[in-house]
Amino acid sequence: MGLGERAEKRRQRMVGHVAHSHKEAEDWDLGFWQSLTPQQRLQAYFALLEDVQKVQQARAHARPASETEMDKA
Repeated sequence: MGLGERAEKRRQRMVGHVAHSHKEAEDWDLGFWQSLTPQQRLQAYFALLEDVQKVQQARAHARPASETEMDKA
């Protein structure tokens, strides 16, 4: 599954919450993750890990701006 497909699936199942304190946010977050099966938590972890690796690879292959290009900005 590609990044675009995962992003679309993520948008379709996004869950939001408005917290009125840090404690409330932490409690909601803990409840959310505990409501998932261990398999779902692992899938989320590995999907996130894969996304981070892609970002790191893209950054490593990006051409840094030369001093001349930075002077033009």
